[in-house]
Amino acid sequence: MQLVYALPMVNRSYQLAPQPGPPGFLRHPAIKRWILTAKEMPIDAIHVKVMGPKPVSGPLSTNPYNHPANTRGHLAMKVSLFITCYNDTLFPETGKAVVRVLERLGHQVIFPADQTCCGQMHWNTGYLREAIPIIRHFLKVFRDADIICIPSSSCVAMIRDHYPKAARESNDPAFIADVEAMLPRIYEFSELLVNKFNIEDVGATYPHRVTYHASCHSLRSLHLGDIPYRLLRNVRGLEFIPLTAVEECCGFGGTFAIKNAAVSTAMLADKSQCIVNTGAQVCTAVDNSCLMHLAGGFHRNQMTVRTVHIAEILASTSYGSHP
Repeated sequence: MQLVYALPMVNRSYQLAPQPGPPGFLRHPAIKRWILTAKEMPIDAIHVKVMGPKPVSGPLSTNPYNHPANTRGHLAMKVSLFITCYNDTLFPETGKAVVRVLERLGHQVIFPADQTCCGQMHWNTGYLREAIPIIRHFLKVFRDADIICIPSSSCVAMIRDHYPKAARESNDPAFIADVEAMLPRIYEFSELLVNKFNIEDVGATYPHRVTYHASCHSLRSLHLGDIPYRLLRNVRGLEFIPLTAVEECCGFGGTFAIKNAAVSTAMLADKSQCIVNTGAQVCTAVDNSCLMHLAGGFHRNQMTVRTVHIAEILASTSYGSHP
């Protein structure tokens, strides 16, 4: 059994998995304040529903976009959010944006509080043995999820490309079966909207000049193609400006930026100049890791371009939003 809590302090309903775990996404100050004061609040101030077979509508039910019809022929679904440790620690606004978009479309978002990491950092740096318990934990936490939404193509690539290898090398039939059963339910955020829900217009408004950086994992592993472009071109007020040399890496690559700093910096300089040459106010991507790397370059070189995850653009519904 799971409980759905409507949090009056943040005007949003979140779903907390029943098992105990680290605070994760719930580190957001407004939610933390609510949790700390919940015991002191009158019982009628806390709206609690027991999860049943029907989708649970939250406080956004008055929003014209928050209706099952907006799934364009698909029934409202339960979507489990894997926020990723990177976003949870450094970019919590991305997670909240994903929730806003999915709820606006009528879907129910579940956040398993016991989630941690996909194991990518360990696996990519050669700590294969240490990555296995993390991978097994991910499989355990999301075993019963209908759909798993991940706002990071690099984490999705880790799961799709390397979980099968890790399972095979373990010679554990149960481990292999768990991975095979989960892979069809894993979606990067933008591909979930377009490929699974068949939606390109999510009702967003973002009146700024925007260019798009195709991260290496989204381009070469997930093969997202024009999916992000289709979503951005349906955002009201947004002026989309194509990026030259879009297939070139920004130079981040996780620990590559540390171990090969000189090469990484040179790649960053080239990519940054391409972005500045577009005249865009905002550079977006499906990976905050790339955007963090780019933002550091923009800041050090006193460039005015801002970096914003695509989920945050799609969550925006105001012409007064800041770039």
